[in-house]
Amino acid sequence: MVKEIERAGIPVVHVCTVVPISLTIGANRIVPAVGIPYPLGDPTLGDEGSYKVRMKLVKKALDALQTEVDGQTVFE
Repeated sequence: MVKEIERAGIPVVHVCTVVPISLTIGANRIVPAVGIPYPLGDPTLGDEGSYKVRMKLVKKALDALQTEVDGQTVFE
């Protein structure tokens, strides 16, 4: 789906837990997430810690969204 949205001229960031799958499907902007059960947080860190993890990932995704890419790019 990310390729079709980008084909329409809308940049997309794929936040994912398994980067090789994102590479296989052809996503251009890839941001690795935390883990499969909790991609955008870590419940073991408590509410505040998990919030910080989410904020970091969302900011990284927004930076990736604003970055011109030529092909697949993983934003570590």
